[in-house]
Order: sequence, then structure tokens, then C-alpha cells
Amino acid sequence: MPKVIGLTGGIATGKSTVSELLTAFGFKVVDADIASRKAVAKGSKGLEQVREQFGDEAITEEGEMDRKYMGDLVFNQPEKRLELNAIVHPIVREIMEEEKQTYLQQGYNVIMDIPLLFENELQDTVDEVWLVYTSESIQIDRLMERNDLSLEDAKARVYSQISIDKKSRMADHVIDNLGDKLELKQNLERLLVEQGFLEKE
Repeated sequence: MPKVIGLTGGIATGKSTVSELLTAFGFKVVDADIASRKAVAKGSKGLEQVREQFGDEAITEEGEMDRKYMGDLVFNQPEKRLELNAIVHPIVREIMEEEKQTYLQQGYNVIMDIPLLFENELQDTVDEVWLVYTSESIQIDRLMERNDLSLEDAKARVYSQISIDKKSRMADHVIDNLGDKLELKQNLERLLVEQGFLEKE
């Protein structure tokens, strides 16, 4: 019986790297970030709803959602974030559910890659939750480097989510990413062997 695993972490914990590795091990990944881009893609009903709710400023000249404008808007105004989520989340869930069912019917184990799995209380929609763990200080350093953010901005993004330590207590399995990429791969392989997804070499 194929399994549905929720993969989560915090911002800059290395979740996309784990997703790539799991794909290489034969899992099918359903990615919430990709689904949320599809939900407001050019010409979509989701994008039309964004225009109706937030006005023409929310749309670029190319006819796409202006991510910078919307990002600044919702980051500073929680009520605007709720308005945007009310449009995007139902469409995202629909897209992800469809992909998940297709893969399950084909007999694959499915990874639901959901950054805000605990924040949006989606842990009951999967069989178990795997969390990619690193320390808050590493998260902040990686964010500053990756997104060219100031220390204050990086901290604000990290602290806007449930703390990684709290999430690690809520998850079924924790994948340690305190070291380098090779150590991460070894930690993941160990979990896959323990869980019976991978033969021990």
C-alpha cells in the first residue's frame, strides 16, 4: 500500500534538497510551492480573483501576479494575508489532491512537500510527517546569504513560522540537516532503510 508522507521544515532548513533526494529514490513529490504558483498562473481563475480582491496593482504588465507587491502587502498586514489565502489555498488543495491521487493510483509513495504543514494544520491529511531540521541560527545565516536579507529581515521571516524546535516535537521523524549535503543524504538514507523504503546495502 503506497504511503503519503508530509515533508516539512522551516524556511531555509534544506527541504528542497531533501525533496530532490527523495525524487532520486523513486518517490513522487507534490510540491505546495509549485501548486501555489499554478493557482495564480497567468490567465487562471485564481489570478482573476486576486485582481478583483486587490486591484490592478496586484498584476504586472505581463499579466502575472506581482509577487513583490503582494509579498510586501501580506507580510505587513495579517488581514490581507488571510484574504489572499482564502483565494489561493482552496485551489492549491485541489491541484495537490489531484496530483496525489494520480500518483497513488500508479502505485507510488507520495511526498507532500508543504512548508507550512503545521501552520495550516494539515498533518491529518498525510500518513506521517517528516521534518527537515536545522538550527535557527543556521536558518538565519542561510536566508541572509540566499535571499540577500539583513539580519532583521531574516529573523522576521524565521520567527513568522512556528519554531523549528517545536515542529520537530510534532513530527513523526526528523531528518537532521545540521551538517553538509553528504551528511544530509546519509541521514535521509538511514531513515529510508529504517522505514523499509530502501534496502540496506
